[in-house]
Amino acid sequence: MTNKARNILVFLGLTTAIVGGAGWYFLSGDTAELDIAEVSGPSPTILPPRKETFPTINVADVKVWAADEAPKAAAGLSVVRFAEGLDHPRSMLVLPNGDVLVAETNSPPRENKGVEGFVMRMLMNKAGAGVPSANRVSVLRDADGDGKAESKSVLLEGLNSPYGMALVGETLYVANTDAVMAYAFTPGQTKITGNGRKIIDLPASKPNNHWTRNLLASGDGTKLYVAIGSATNIAEKGLPAEKGRARIIEIDLATGEKRDFAVGLRNPVGMAWEPGSQALWTVVNERDMLGSDLVPDYLTRVEAGMHFGWPWNYWGGYEDFRVEPRRQDLREYTRRPDYALGSHVAPLGLTFAGNAALGGNFASGAFVALHGSWNRKPASGYKVVFVPFGEGGRPAVTRNAEGKVTGGLPVDVLTGFLTANGSAKGRPTDVTVDSRGGLLVTDDVAGIIWRVSNPSMRPRPTETAAR
Repeated sequence: MTNKARNILVFLGLTTAIVGGAGWYFLSGDTAELDIAEVSGPSPTILPPRKETFPTINVADVKVWAADEAPKAAAGLSVVRFAEGLDHPRSMLVLPNGDVLVAETNSPPRENKGVEGFVMRMLMNKAGAGVPSANRVSVLRDADGDGKAESKSVLLEGLNSPYGMALVGETLYVANTDAVMAYAFTPGQTKITGNGRKIIDLPASKPNNHWTRNLLASGDGTKLYVAIGSATNIAEKGLPAEKGRARIIEIDLATGEKRDFAVGLRNPVGMAWEPGSQALWTVVNERDMLGSDLVPDYLTRVEAGMHFGWPWNYWGGYEDFRVEPRRQDLREYTRRPDYALGSHVAPLGLTFAGNAALGGNFASGAFVALHGSWNRKPASGYKVVFVPFGEGGRPAVTRNAEGKVTGGLPVDVLTGFLTANGSAKGRPTDVTVDSRGGLLVTDDVAGIIWRVSNPSMRPRPTETAAR
């Protein structure tokens, strides 16, 4: 089949899938053979790849929450709307005074041409992500501590698809898709009027499919870590287009020097320090078009110098034969991830329980926001889960005498984002623990921040928010 003929078929098939639904499956549509639990945990089942000439399309129609609706919290927990009416809220940062910063943001304009660009735009529109980026950071304030923000102020605007935020002393760092910026800032401020200072440029050349740039400051405030996703799925535009991408970099704030901290991470987004070990952990979105059972997205510890295999290998050494030229020499050095979250679940947000006040079942471990699949049948993700950790700062996994995992798989915390008929009420994006121990969850499609709490537990005291 010629490229032109294949493009015509892709165009017709994807248009039918996106607009008309079931007609797509005449052309393609890989269905999972494994339950999502079988591709979760420290030892997921890795089936042989089922290479897709045409991608599986399973994008949920968006029908956002009614005024009296909410996601379903785990037993013993409750959920309320902390804030609503936001414009595509994504990442959050809780300040020492209790204020919450939220990036209202979306991808930069997608300028992919031809069939690929057309399909991408239609997919984004169907998923509720086809809106222009608000390009701002807002500050939310819950002055009376009732779990609901009474005020919202635009702190920064005119940004370029901002995502990550970090506060070091009286400097607020914000990661646009193309640069890390620094602003003089004191918690309690509701508006930054001064000009920002560029710390470093970041790669953002087209197609820039993975546009988010998350930030994390070191405990001593001397370094910043920046998560940078790949430009494409498996470097299909060529390796030069991936220069400086698919990695976490470290920036020395005193000298401005940077280095690659870890590489081979297709699309790392959420980052957090594990409280006991103070190790850096991240969640990563893995590759597409190897079937609905491959490849598991994951949660993993990251140490300096690690290589996680992208684009040549996945899950610790399985070779992706689609990638040329091959790099078999890298297989023995490829780091296997610590914990699978399921295939195509799209993990974006990560935070550790730390100071959360949600009860003993959620006292030690990691909360992860799973944004939800677009190319798996049946759909996966669309919820917030908890990965329990044990001693040594690692997932607390138990096995029976045969070695089968019997405990330690992801536990549902917040569900109901995906309805029984396959519509999406919303899509969880980021998670963080607020100053009173509640879990905040951004829902970018619905424009809501949800707050999960345990009514039986007394909230942690917090400093009164500056007025």
